[in-house]
Amino acid sequence: MDFPFDINQLFADRISVLDQNLTVARKAWGRPDTHNQIATVIDELGKASAKAQQLATPITSAAKMQSNRHHLYLLKDREGNGGRGMAVGFLKVGYKKLFLLNHRGAHLETEPLCVLDFYISESLQRHGYGKEIFNYMLECERVEPQQMAFDRPSPKFQSFLKKHYSLEHCVPQVNNFVVFDGFFREKSGTSFTRVPCVTDRVKQGSCVELRCHPLSPPVSAAVSCHCTGSV
Repeated sequence: MDFPFDINQLFADRISVLDQNLTVARKAWGRPDTHNQIATVIDELGKASAKAQQLATPITSAAKMQSNRHHLYLLKDREGNGGRGMAVGFLKVGYKKLFLLNHRGAHLETEPLCVLDFYISESLQRHGYGKEIFNYMLECERVEPQQMAFDRPSPKFQSFLKKHYSLEHCVPQVNNFVVFDGFFREKSGTSFTRVPCVTDRVKQGSCVELRCHPLSPPVSAAVSCHCTGSV
């Protein structure tokens, strides 16, 4: 995705990590328009992601980033747009408190790192960019794919997870989040709190059809990152 300003001046690294302050490791000091331009990049990428997923409204925007403690990983192509840089795509993650059902149907409360939005420009898909940014996120957040929850993953994202990370069989849930086999294993390092008096039952087919400078994780999931920096 091209912009009428120099992406390379905004994002010095190939993959930049933005927090709720819309800041990156290295900023273009002395430029008053920097913050507005970063917000424009996030907003336009969020709109493109929503359009690709056929969503009524974007789930990623600069305003929403500023009101949540999420991390947005932004991948650029330095040589694109006549040498001014081009935004290839982004991956947004954040911790969410979820009530999930395990394989036995027991309700458990947990707070995993979740993939909340993931987009690679249509013309640049199937070039390895999605795997590059996803692997970078895994390294920075120090998490394994099976330890994560995924918010309404698209069919294309399902194929991506199956191909690159062998994530195929999900554990049916009653919400929009998807978790895969391995999520509830003890070795995941995630803490669970059992919710008593469970009366909900998983409806048949409730498994959604698969159509982060580090975040400060909750105490129950000690994860950190020291990275600077379609699917």
